[in-house]
Amino acid sequence: MPNLTSTSEFLLLEFSDIRELQILYFFVFLAVYLSAVTGNLLIIIAVALDHHLHTPMYFFLMNLALLDVGLVSIMVPKAMANSLLNTRSISYSGCVAQVFFYFLFGGSDFAILTIMAHDRYVAICNPLQYETIMRRGACIQMAASAWFTGTVFGILHSGGTFAITFCSNVINQFFCEVPQILKLSCSNMYLIEVGIIMFGCSLVLGCCIFIIVSYMQIFATVLRMPSVQGRKKALSTCLPHLTVVSLLLFTGFFAYARPPGNTYSELNIIYAMIYALLPPLLNPFIYSMRNKEIKTALLKLIDFGHFPQISSSRILLVKLG
Repeated sequence: MPNLTSTSEFLLLEFSDIRELQILYFFVFLAVYLSAVTGNLLIIIAVALDHHLHTPMYFFLMNLALLDVGLVSIMVPKAMANSLLNTRSISYSGCVAQVFFYFLFGGSDFAILTIMAHDRYVAICNPLQYETIMRRGACIQMAASAWFTGTVFGILHSGGTFAITFCSNVINQFFCEVPQILKLSCSNMYLIEVGIIMFGCSLVLGCCIFIIVSYMQIFATVLRMPSVQGRKKALSTCLPHLTVVSLLLFTGFFAYARPPGNTYSELNIIYAMIYALLPPLLNPFIYSMRNKEIKTALLKLIDFGHFPQISSSRILLVKLG
């Protein structure tokens, strides 16, 4: 096979070669994208504007919503454009950017979810020390460390993936998915990226263990609470987070824990859409349905008159605690 290392573009998997279906896919992706972005932006604006939500938990939730907007924006607009313009191509630099930002937002996303588990643990199991431990400076440092971790992941994965020698430029996916790119390798250099993936998986496993242990202690504390109302209030702040973590892990497991071998292109698309699009799409609904404070803030957001007049510069500053 020819060495295509110097190729200037890759060819992505097309949804259909029938023009009418391509237009249909464009509108489907448009609806999904607008729903995901609108839902997460509403969460961000509601937290920024409502002073009742200026707490560490909602500060981290705002970061999570921002990351979800980025995550869904790195692949869906390009897929929409390709369907509308009847093309399959993506530039080499565009593919590198997709890989980098996917791991930046995805890695930061899971790091924020881990920090949120710690926040709930401190709030429920050690409430007297909550304001000391989860002070403003500490929360900013935690959020910054999550974004930094995602950035490092993005650099490592994009560098490891595109250091290999390619024997083809046809990616069997609708975006630049690393496992599909590695299949194009015609050298052993792909083992570098495999090693990076295994390292990343070990970190994710460590975060999962941390989250599980945190919630075991949270549930043990909640069960010892004498007040039924207190137990309900504590669980109401934990269940949305636990649901989001479970959704992210389940969709990732569903996508990658399948039998090895060649998979139909249609199934590849379905698997990718489930783990890449479902969490950013559903997260705002999960938090808004299970959290009364978010519900109230969103209702206030619809009725702008309920919000005090706040300058644009002040909107950008979210007071923690």
